[in-house]
Amino acid sequence: MPKITWKGIIENPADYQMGALSENAVKLNMPETSNEMMVKALPFVIPSIVIIFIAMFLKTTYAGQAVAAPPAVILGFAAGIAVLPIHELLHAIVYPSAAAVVIGIVPKQCIAVALASYPLKRSRFIFMCLLPYLLGVIPIFLFCISPASYTGSNGFLFGLSIMGLTSPYVDSYNVYQVLKQTSEGDSIQFYGDDLYAISRKTQNLV
Repeated sequence: MPKITWKGIIENPADYQMGALSENAVKLNMPETSNEMMVKALPFVIPSIVIIFIAMFLKTTYAGQAVAAPPAVILGFAAGIAVLPIHELLHAIVYPSAAAVVIGIVPKQCIAVALASYPLKRSRFIFMCLLPYLLGVIPIFLFCISPASYTGSNGFLFGLSIMGLTSPYVDSYNVYQVLKQTSEGDSIQFYGDDLYAISRKTQNLV
């Protein structure tokens, strides 16, 4: 387990991603700003939206009735926003004990963040990025198997799953870029506002 610190309000995330960077690290070709990244990553939210729509459509069609109370959906969605720090905690716990991770809120972007600058093997980096999808997968699964008559709990689970399945879309974009630009066995590290790769071949030399 890494050293995890709750910072609260974070003004400049890059200040917390300034770990030791290998001189052989190569910066990946990524969007220059967070806002640009969020826009370019938008297509990666589409699969989640499709899954959410299909789950509701099939459950409603099979039941032949409304299966989720709208107020409960809104409440579940609000709860999904409230547990965003848990989303970041799931990112954080993947890092090894030698790493330090800072969790906080960036008010100017209205996002929660887990910030670390420590090299992870590519497979572990991908796992770190995708782990928070559990916050959407678990509630949508429970929604699917819950009795149709439980409209209150169904609505809450459905609202929770909307946030849980859509909020990691930027993480999916990072995974896509890492798979596209790096090789198996490389290490991946955040540094400042950028993402770097350390080649497996280079690591074998040092």
